[in-house]
Amino acid sequence: MRYIGNKENLCDKIHYTLLSQQIQGESLFDVFAGTTSVSQYFKHKGYQITSSDLMYFSYVLQKAYIANNNTQLFSTLATELPHTPHKLFTSNLEVVLSFLDNIFPIEGFIFKNYTPEGTAHLPTPRMYFSNENGRKIDAIRQQIELWYQKNKITENEYFVLLACLIESVSFYANVAGIYAAFHKKWDPRATKTLTLRPIKLLNNHKENQVYNTNSVALLNKIEADIFYLDPPYNARQYAPNYHLIETIAKYDNPSIKGVTGMRDYTEQKSLFCNPNTALEELDKIAQQGKYKTLVLSYNSEGIMPQEAIIQTLSQYGKVTLTQFDYQRFKSNNNGESQTKKHIQEQLYILKRQ
Repeated sequence: MRYIGNKENLCDKIHYTLLSQQIQGESLFDVFAGTTSVSQYFKHKGYQITSSDLMYFSYVLQKAYIANNNTQLFSTLATELPHTPHKLFTSNLEVVLSFLDNIFPIEGFIFKNYTPEGTAHLPTPRMYFSNENGRKIDAIRQQIELWYQKNKITENEYFVLLACLIESVSFYANVAGIYAAFHKKWDPRATKTLTLRPIKLLNNHKENQVYNTNSVALLNKIEADIFYLDPPYNARQYAPNYHLIETIAKYDNPSIKGVTGMRDYTEQKSLFCNPNTALEELDKIAQQGKYKTLVLSYNSEGIMPQEAIIQTLSQYGKVTLTQFDYQRFKSNNNGESQTKKHIQEQLYILKRQ
């Protein structure tokens, strides 16, 4: 899915940088898990993974990609569902997703609050999803919950299906990349009928742990060779940017407000979105964390100054800084010139004394 700061395209460079400095290990704590791209990458490399994030939708992805090691799922449910005629399936997951793709639509919370027909009574009807896709998202989400409540699917299967839905909807949302606003005209892809995409499952044969909390609260209980930090870079909180994905994940019928139908995110604010508290939090993690190496991904436009970061981390060991260019997140381009569409990724590496 599209996500601010997503490191999916930078994982190889991050890994290469670690290897070039003779940094290896058997375990990694992904302190700000987000879409789990870094956790997935290092799980594939054989690391035992611990991950955490304040956002529940991230926890769903963590449960599906990181905690789950079972790649042979839905053996019971798949035999109970009617198969789509003339279609060959390579996995039980595809059988289940095919059933959900053909489910009877329902006018539930997403349709009523985030489609133009469902919000026609508002001064500015919300255009996050087409009417058709809004109904389909509601039907799929409710069916997944019903299966889980009736013990038709296991916990692992529940989170895998939620992850498939979360990953898929971002390809059909009428947004520029984040959900803080919707387009006032239809993006062509948003008018297409939503089709669920299977996620890739991986077994690293290790006991991986995932959490839905502030990682600072876990410092006393988690020990890993590498702590990887990819915190927010600026004052914009992540929660309002992904409020709709959060609502689909929780499906808790929240109170919403404003033009965009925002849910309350008071308990999901990150202290890294303030330049003063960000340095305090960084210091706390660097000081109290149980690690051999701490890796901080940041960028040249971050609210924590480079000198302050180095000064903070240097209290606890030797710090090196590696920088390389990468393309700015699309929704942050703001029509700027080509020369400003790239920023520098900064990789601070602290080897603990």
